[in-house]
Amino acid sequence: MSYTPRFKERYDSQIKAEMKGTFGYANDNQIPKLDKIVINMSVTDAVTDRKAVEKAMEQLALITGQKPVVTRAKKSNASFKLREGMALGCKVTLRRERMYEFLDRLVTIALPRVRDFRGVNHKSFDGKGNYAMGIKEQIVFPEIEYDKVDKMLGMDIIICTTAKTDDEARELLRAFDLPFQDKRDQK
Repeated sequence: MSYTPRFKERYDSQIKAEMKGTFGYANDNQIPKLDKIVINMSVTDAVTDRKAVEKAMEQLALITGQKPVVTRAKKSNASFKLREGMALGCKVTLRRERMYEFLDRLVTIALPRVRDFRGVNHKSFDGKGNYAMGIKEQIVFPEIEYDKVDKMLGMDIIICTTAKTDDEARELLRAFDLPFQDKRDQK
C-alpha cells in the first residue's frame, strides 16, 4: 500500500468534480491540475561568502525534502563583482507527491506563521495559469531551527498549473485553500 498525500486525495475526490461543474469541461483531461512547484532561493552574500550558498542549499533541502540545484551567474558584471559561472543561489523543482506535500505544508503551516499575513496577492498570475509568490523569511517553515539560522533568506515559489487562463488557475488554487487577499483590501 502506497501513501497518497492529503491534497492529492482532495484533488482526485473533490476538486476535480468542482472544477468540472464550474467550468463545464467535457473531458476529464481538460480539468486543470498542478504541474510542478519551483522554489528558488537567491543568496545576496554569495559573492563575498562562498559558504552562504551551501547553507541556503541545506535549508532548502530541509524545507522541500529534495536536493537543490545550484544556480549560477550567466554573465559577468564588474559593478556587482560578479563572474560568469559564480554560484548565486539554489532551486528545487517539486513534482508528484512531494509537490502536494509542500503545498499542504505551505498553506496549512507556513503561511499562517508569516508576520502580519493578510493573504497572498490575487494578481500574481502570469497570464498562462501560473502563480508566483515570495516569502521573506525561511523560518516560517517548521523544518528550520531558528537558533541555527544566521541570516534570513527569502524564497520565490512558483506554482505551475495546466490551466489555460488565470481564472481557472485561481479557482484551482482557491480549492487547495491558498488564502488569497480580499479584492477590496487591494489598493
